[in-house]
Amino acid sequence: MKKFFESVMFAAEGVKQFFSRERNGKIQIVIGITAIALGLTVSLSSFQWLLVLFCIGLVISLEMINSAIERYCDLVTTDFHPGIKLIKDVAAGAVLVASITSLIIGLIIFIPALVEFLNGIK
Repeated sequence: MKKFFESVMFAAEGVKQFFSRERNGKIQIVIGITAIALGLTVSLSSFQWLLVLFCIGLVISLEMINSAIERYCDLVTTDFHPGIKLIKDVAAGAVLVASITSLIIGLIIFIPALVEFLNGIK
């Protein structure tokens, strides 16, 4: 149990370091919090919450992996290397694909929910 607790503490430290040091981490957490606040405002269904939270977790997780890959590559070499460039580009591309997919899912969920919410205000 002690080893498990230590592992959780190391992981928590990684999360803390990511959000305190990485610009993209700060951007992603603001977007995630905004989506959660908007979801609370428009009263999403349970299924919609599952999708929104999954998208937030997916994008942030991929951003964390991308940051780790970039830092590791920078430890290997600071010189230009086509292989390192490809590794960094593919990792960043994974974040981009997840972000675009999440944006589309968000639009599908939030546009009708916002229309319904605004119509209810009138």
